[in-house]
Amino acid sequence: MLQRIKQEWFSNVRNDLLSGTVVALALIPEAIAFSIIAGVDPKVGLYASFCIAVIIAFFGGRPGMISAATGAMALLMVTLVKEHGLEYLLAATLLTGVFQILAGFLKLGDLMRFVSRSVVTGFVNALAILIFMAQLPELTNVTWHVYAMTAAGLGIIYLFPYLPVIGKSLPSPLVCIIALTAVAMVLGLDIRTVGDMGELPDTLPIFLWPEVPLNLDTLMIILPYSLGLAVVGLLESMMTANIVDELTDTSSDRNRECKGQGIANIGAGLMGGMAGCAMIGQSIINVKSGGRGRLSTFVAGLFLIILVVFLDEWISQIPMAALVAVMIMVSIGTFSWESIRDLRKHPLSTNIVMISTVAVVVATHNLAIGVFVGVLLASLFFANKVGQYMAISSRKDEDTDTRTYRVVGQVFFTSCEKFIASFDFKEVLDKVVIDLSEAHFWDISAVSALDKVVIKFRREGVDVEVIGLNEASRTIVDKVAIHDKPEEVEKFMAGH
Repeated sequence: MLQRIKQEWFSNVRNDLLSGTVVALALIPEAIAFSIIAGVDPKVGLYASFCIAVIIAFFGGRPGMISAATGAMALLMVTLVKEHGLEYLLAATLLTGVFQILAGFLKLGDLMRFVSRSVVTGFVNALAILIFMAQLPELTNVTWHVYAMTAAGLGIIYLFPYLPVIGKSLPSPLVCIIALTAVAMVLGLDIRTVGDMGELPDTLPIFLWPEVPLNLDTLMIILPYSLGLAVVGLLESMMTANIVDELTDTSSDRNRECKGQGIANIGAGLMGGMAGCAMIGQSIINVKSGGRGRLSTFVAGLFLIILVVFLDEWISQIPMAALVAVMIMVSIGTFSWESIRDLRKHPLSTNIVMISTVAVVVATHNLAIGVFVGVLLASLFFANKVGQYMAISSRKDEDTDTRTYRVVGQVFFTSCEKFIASFDFKEVLDKVVIDLSEAHFWDISAVSALDKVVIKFRREGVDVEVIGLNEASRTIVDKVAIHDKPEEVEKFMAGH
């Protein structure tokens, strides 16, 4: 236990402190922007980011991953805030946390194994595009100073690591933010700053129980929003955990992460914050800056609230161009450039799944819809492919006038037509043997196909024997099949 705590919290102290500082600075404009999207005061997003980051550092299942207020969640809150106000949003945030904790206990995090690699790649690429697109308003209708500062920021981010000694000692995104802020203040440049995005809070968050009626009407109002927030939050968190797992070559506890996200959202709701989840952009900033442990996430949340409450005058001077440069770096680093090169060698179905996921997420700005479409397409392609791996051969014993059909492969809804079409019902025979020793029946469609084959042969006056069913197939056949139940066959025939 002590060894695990030491490993997760204190094995990378220096880098965790520095990376957490960089993430805190990058969280400020994001939290403010997401608050504006949701239609609430900037402090709601900032308080949420502080609470969620600090709480998830203790309860999350993925060390080094950053969770806070996010754009994907903010988009789902717009209508609720507009129609019912902030108090109902806080209540919905609490219920979201409850659903996520239940998901953790029900081990729904394990469902991530059904999300294919192509869907994850599409999700990552779409998120990279959305991160870049979110920076475009800061780069349109602006003076040349903004472009110059952004270009200089990107130059610092990518070239600073090549400096001897110091280049490896400090995270280049932090150097970029400090350097460009100093330049803007010394030269007195008239460019957009963090302070222009909204008023920063001047007090620490306090306990706030949502002032809503505790009745069924309130539950019916917040229930659909809470369910949506819970699903999107867990999807984005699980996807981000997968990506951080790969970047750090470590593993995470997905079900613990579900519970941690729920606890963090309950904490945020009780402190006047909106619901949030894992952030792929900030998580990648953290990892790229050297952050690996829980300390980096804790420092990000703690330093965020210290900055906005006690150093607000300085933080408000940070030029948005510096943070835009950092986020462009994140979008470039997030995008899977290999997926473009792999389009030629990957199967067409894989490419369609990846591109469709990207297109739907970018078009709807809803990660859940994009992932759902990707998973659905991947499942259909998989089912179609597996359905092809079924073959039926036959041989006839002239002495006994018996034909034996040997079925090899998987029989389920996509292969049922092929299964039925493989039998010759017009051949004059005394007996047919259907050998299923190398086949597996998966669903009621497969059992129904077997029923049709047996009943058709018997209708032609042929004796039919089914042999070789494995235990799993026999279980569903015995339970559902009608060909060996005379009264059910009569009903079937009567209906036809």
